[in-house]
Amino acid sequence: MSKMTTDMSVETQCSDAISSKIFIPSKQQFEQWALAALVQQSQEDAELFIRVVDSEESRALNAEYRDKDKPTNVLSFAMEAPEFIEPRVLGDLIICADIVEQEAQQQAKPCEAHWAHMVVHGVLHLLGFDHQTDEGAVAMESLEIEILQGLGYANPYDDSFASQLA
Repeated sequence: MSKMTTDMSVETQCSDAISSKIFIPSKQQFEQWALAALVQQSQEDAELFIRVVDSEESRALNAEYRDKDKPTNVLSFAMEAPEFIEPRVLGDLIICADIVEQEAQQQAKPCEAHWAHMVVHGVLHLLGFDHQTDEGAVAMESLEIEILQGLGYANPYDDSFASQLA
């Protein structure tokens, strides 16, 4: 990826309820992963807020906004601001640290790689991508794979992920 000037801003916040034993990426990692998704879509100038939560907060938000009474790995809340607002405010990502860690273990993936996937996945949702149809899922997954491979991570949808680790 070529070096380019950006006006991207990523604000992060971590719930006080998160266990100190759980891996939480640095602000720089969050920025790198979000920027990779934005640059791939030619959207370098943007603001994004990422809140890291526990299972209880994730469940409450998922129940309130998606009518699903269970925690989930990532929730995306797109901001629909007028075009003249600069930089473009993309919205908020709510990422459940407990679920990300559990999924990484279950799928035999490095936790960092799964965090990167959740950030890229969430940013693509904020940019309007979804996986509600087979066609949308294929398009979104293809972008995720391309972005993550550009960051040095293996295909997150490959069942033999663990065998790809160097």
